[in-house]
Amino acid sequence: QVQLVESGGGLVQAGGSLRLSCAASRRTFSTIGWFRQAPGKEREFVAAITWSGITTYNSDSVKGRFTISRDNAKNTVYLQMNSLKPEDTAVYYCAATRGQTVLPVQRDQEYGYWGQGTQVTVSS
Repeated sequence: QVQLVESGGGLVQAGGSLRLSCAASRRTFSTIGWFRQAPGKEREFVAAITWSGITTYNSDSVKGRFTISRDNAKNTVYLQMNSLKPEDTAVYYCAATRGQTVLPVQRDQEYGYWGQGTQVTVSS
């Protein structure tokens, strides 16, 4: 069992930046993913990173603007979000897979542990 706590959300103007953090309660070899859910929309994959640092992104939505990184010594994963757009407004969740994966995964069914989420609002 691992608990995840997100932080770093807030209100920012379009074009601005935010850095989200996902702190795990203990050392984990799991892949950590970021997902987001906007009002009235389905949850959407954003990015993921394996314990070894292999990354994948939702290319259509965020590639080139968002960067996921990981500090295993601090049990923390970060999501640096630049050039934010109003359509990035959502609750952002981090999640951990049930075990270690060789490659990062995008399907939310692969993730067994979820944080409570942090709100990101981008004003136009």
